[in-house]
Amino acid sequence: MEGLVSLANGIIWSPALVYLCLGAGLFYSIMTRFVQVRLFGEMLRLLFKGKPDNDGISSFQALAVSLAGRVGMGNIAGVAAAIGFGGPGAVFWMWIVAFLGASTAYVESTLGQIYKERDVVTGEYRGGPAYYFERALGQKWYGILFAIASIVACGVFLPGVQANGVINAVAQVAGEGSAMTLAGIETGTTRLIALAIILVVLGFIIFGGIKRIATFTEYAVPFMALGYIILALLIMFTNFSMIPQVFGAIIGDAFTAQAGFGAAIGWGVKRGIYSNEAGQGTGPHAASAAAVDHPAQQGLVQAFSVYVDTLLVCSATAFMILSTGMYNIQGELAEGQFIVQNVAADVEINSPSFTQMAMESVYGNFGDTFIAVAVFFFAFTTILAYYYIAEVNISYLTRSMGKGASKTGQFIVKLVIMFMVAYGALNSSGYIWGLGDVGVGLMAWLNIVGIIVIFFVARPAIDILRDYEAQLKAGGGTTSNRFTFDPKKFGIKNATYWEERHLKEQQRVNADPLHKEPK
Repeated sequence: MEGLVSLANGIIWSPALVYLCLGAGLFYSIMTRFVQVRLFGEMLRLLFKGKPDNDGISSFQALAVSLAGRVGMGNIAGVAAAIGFGGPGAVFWMWIVAFLGASTAYVESTLGQIYKERDVVTGEYRGGPAYYFERALGQKWYGILFAIASIVACGVFLPGVQANGVINAVAQVAGEGSAMTLAGIETGTTRLIALAIILVVLGFIIFGGIKRIATFTEYAVPFMALGYIILALLIMFTNFSMIPQVFGAIIGDAFTAQAGFGAAIGWGVKRGIYSNEAGQGTGPHAASAAAVDHPAQQGLVQAFSVYVDTLLVCSATAFMILSTGMYNIQGELAEGQFIVQNVAADVEINSPSFTQMAMESVYGNFGDTFIAVAVFFFAFTTILAYYYIAEVNISYLTRSMGKGASKTGQFIVKLVIMFMVAYGALNSSGYIWGLGDVGVGLMAWLNIVGIIVIFFVARPAIDILRDYEAQLKAGGGTTSNRFTFDPKKFGIKNATYWEERHLKEQQRVNADPLHKEPK
């Protein structure tokens, strides 16, 4: 099985996907006239503007859910792996894929908002790549293909990566405990106790639906990210004299990489996408659940989430590791042969170990414990986001089968994801990370190709960005001049939610002669 996973990874994560991700980000940056820079201030303003309604969550809650998916093991163990396999220059390419990927995140999340619909069981807003591939392209088979890929990736492959990181971090702090064998797997009592706690809390939250997930992540995500960044900044101040050297290593190694130029780009892009998920197609699911006045608003909020994930949290991890020197760089030719070796050879690269050691070198045992706690929150909230994505795609596949089929499908997904959390927690981390990479790669291939084709078929995300900017310049966003969106004005078909909403607004305007229609 491990050999098959490795073979699949080699095919999926060929240089073609690496350059497709970078190329799509550059393409949409140009097409949106670098929206990630021009409307940065508007992104910040929108974070706290929207309010939830009976069927949707607020913009900030949607941001928190999507950040729950973005801010996870990729920010702690993923950055360590990028440095360990690709050298410091890999961090530079993580920055590049984040900057360019912010435009991709805008496009995919705006598309999710345009083509969202109400769930047949809960009445909540549902949307994502499967929905916009069917409605924008008219290719239902492609939507079904993406839905299946995302259920397999987010429901089966990816949860184990997060759970594995949590269990490893706890075991490094508390020890393995008494050795025992469970279902043929050798493990320790510490891992089993930690796993039991995770499963109980996870079950309580996911059986409560998107509202409960959004409420939990709304508080947990800002708390964990802010605390992590503050401690990282303290380490940077402690090693203030090292900052120029760290920047020099990252920039200088980006094009003359210690581990090879291809390794730096490959690992930087791979772990960058794994971390910030721009282009992967995960962000649109949470974005579609938000209640907003204009689809472009949530696209802008989701673009900002890429910055938070990579330019803040991932950079914090990189500076901690590089400034303290707690890392090895493995050569491409043979496992166990290092280009740079600063720590013991048996320290696992695909784990939070480098980050824990960096924290411990400054804060002692507190640093080690804090990373274990951070890993728990980062990974746990990501598992919640993965569950929600799998649930949305189950809803997509079963929406024409009746409420009974949809409820059954969602219940099965809950059980599967809890099983995979247990399986991933107790198995080899290298093998589990390989499965995660397969899941990320499959979704990225399908989504990026799809949104590029949509551009040449229609261009809805670009057209409504111009509409939003025009309304913004005209003073939109006030009580007397709210943002409006009429999909028919742009020739956008099958945007049924927005068509119905615009019709109701027009009817309300016509019924009230004193009400002034927005400009």
